[in-house]
Amino acid sequence: MNFDSIGEFKKELKILSKKYRSLPDDLEEFKKIIAIMPLGTSKHFNVLHSVGSMKVVKARLFCRYLKGTSLRIIYSFDGTKIEFVFIELYFKGDKENEDRERIKNYLKGL
Repeated sequence: MNFDSIGEFKKELKILSKKYRSLPDDLEEFKKIIAIMPLGTSKHFNVLHSVGSMKVVKARLFCRYLKGTSLRIIYSFDGTKIEFVFIELYFKGDKENEDRERIKNYLKGL
């Protein structure tokens, strides 16, 4: 199981980790969940883009610090390589939707 992230995701994680202190631990728990069920099992996981065995997924990342609300995380999963790449992380209250341009740029780079 390989987990990676793009530069913008690392910056967002660093900023949000200062604000929501449980976020690093919550992200580790999320990794355990998607390692077992890469595409999720509930309505909290939506496939945004699919090409062959590679899927881009938007999911809720529950943060203990937020108590009831959650963050959104965008990641890609490649079933042939068993690889996850985190693309975007944001708080739903600050931003309504994912950055589609960032997803397009990520997909172009593949």
